[in-house]
This record gives sequence, C-alpha cells and structure tokens, in this order.
Amino acid sequence: MDDGWPDRPGDTALTIRIPEANPLVRADFPAHVTVLYPFLDASRLTPSTDRALTSLFAAAAPFTLKFTEFGRYPGVLYLPPDPEQPLRALTRALTDRWPEAAPYRGIFTPPLAPHLTLANHEGPDTYEAAYDALEQELAPRLPLVSHVDTVHLIVTDGPGTGWRDLKTYGLGTDRHRAL
Repeated sequence: MDDGWPDRPGDTALTIRIPEANPLVRADFPAHVTVLYPFLDASRLTPSTDRALTSLFAAAAPFTLKFTEFGRYPGVLYLPPDPEQPLRALTRALTDRWPEAAPYRGIFTPPLAPHLTLANHEGPDTYEAAYDALEQELAPRLPLVSHVDTVHLIVTDGPGTGWRDLKTYGLGTDRHRAL
C-alpha cells in the first residue's frame, strides 16, 4: 500500500532556504521551509509553467521570518516561522493555480503548518528525550532572523538521491504588483 511516502522520482518542491539555520539542522538536507511539496512532476514542467511561477513569485513581496522557539511533530523537531502568513499565502496561490498539487500529497489533515525541520531521525521511543536534549543545545542560538527574497524549485530522482536545484525565482521583482 502506498501511503504517499517516500519521495518519488520526478517529484518537485518549492522551498525557501534559511542559511542562517544550517548550523542547527541535524538532517541530511539544508535548512529550508517548504512552500509546496510535492509540486508538479518534473515531466510536467514546461516553459508555460516557468512563466506562471515567475509571475506568481514576482507579484509576492519579499519578507522576513523570525524563528524563536521549537515545535514538534511525532519524530520531528522543528522551528515554526513567524509570521506564517507570507508562506501560507504563497502556498495558497500555488494550490489555487495548480489544485492537483496537494501539500504533502494530502496526507495531513489539516496540512502541516509551515516549519523548518531541524531533526527527523528519531523513532517513537526515543524522540522525546533526544529532542529535549537537542533543544537545550540549540536554544542559545535562537532567535534566528532570515530575509526571504527567493524561492527554489527543486527535484529528486527518488529515495536516497537527494534534491537538486532546477530554478530560483525572485520575490517582488514585479514592482508594480508587489507594492
């Protein structure tokens, strides 16, 4: 039975990198907040899709995120961004345009809140104690502040292959619509 995981070859995602948080991440990926995963299969990306993404992101103003506290999902330690609204607005704009791109394949109801994953490697019997210790270690490094002016379109070839950049889109590059 397919429960929606793991990543599939050709999966794409739209993410925001948070380089200030890279030293805190204890996972096999750079610090980021997901705007939409999965997006469209790579085989569906066309020049028209690129133009639509360019326009959508150009119309959204850059913003600043602050990370001040920890949050947890079962087995996951994360930082919730403040404010969430610009991230939710981008996700909503994308899913309005591409309704078939359900966040996290529609597995979570309601969809997961925007978050920056710090660690996701502990199992159900160990994550509470392990993440208590990790929070103690990382707390002195908070708050983190990150200015966001780009969104990355990334793709994977499947489980264990990692993700690679396809394109970076600028926020607020359409000055007439971003004001």
